[in-house]
Amino acid sequence: MAVFVALGAFVMTLVGGWTAGRVTDRRHLVLGLAGGLMLGVVGLDLLPEALEAAGGPVFGVPAALLLAVAGFLFAHVVERLLALRRSAHGAAEHNGGRVPEVGLTAAAAMVGHSMMDGVAIGAAFQVGGGMGAAVAVAVIAHDFADGFNTYTITRLYGNARRKAVAMLLADAVAPVVGAATTLAFTIPEQLLGGYLGFFGGALLYLAAAEILPEAHHDHPARSTLLCTVAGAAFIWLVVGLAD
Repeated sequence: MAVFVALGAFVMTLVGGWTAGRVTDRRHLVLGLAGGLMLGVVGLDLLPEALEAAGGPVFGVPAALLLAVAGFLFAHVVERLLALRRSAHGAAEHNGGRVPEVGLTAAAAMVGHSMMDGVAIGAAFQVGGGMGAAVAVAVIAHDFADGFNTYTITRLYGNARRKAVAMLLADAVAPVVGAATTLAFTIPEQLLGGYLGFFGGALLYLAAAEILPEAHHDHPARSTLLCTVAGAAFIWLVVGLAD
């Protein structure tokens, strides 16, 4: 049942990526929406779950929040190191100084997150059918945003469309694989919570430091801002309905 339900996440992820690829003539709106979706996922979905699961405080600070800061700094350091390495080798910077490898790394993190979504579905069904259904609704609903963001991030950093499609397909398959793995074992709740905190921090960096500034760089329009707000509000609606 868990694997069957994860197929719904597979479809929604592809629909999200397809939507992102079809509206390239409104790139600033796509980026604004992607930024809002990412902010919503981090603040309203990932971090609350991480705070519940990651364990107690470390030196007065919740472990999930420490890992979120670590994820934010990790994403920043990786981006700077890749940029410096390309500069040291005399490589020309493309796409406004953005490094394609950063986009692929971020998309790979999205794939890892989607696999954890599948694991969450499988673990919930091990607890009971009602719990499994509730988690499945939440995962399937926000996998549209995952697919949208995976495609958008990959393309934003100057990667070819074929690479963006490949990462989107990997992101779509990941929850099915994750759900299948729970037939053999489950991930401890504390470890899963720590991962969610770390990934949330990295995603927050990409949204706040990269995607939203790019969205408003050439088109500082109200429509872009509205798309950002709508993206965050959509995740709020999804989380509220799932609860």
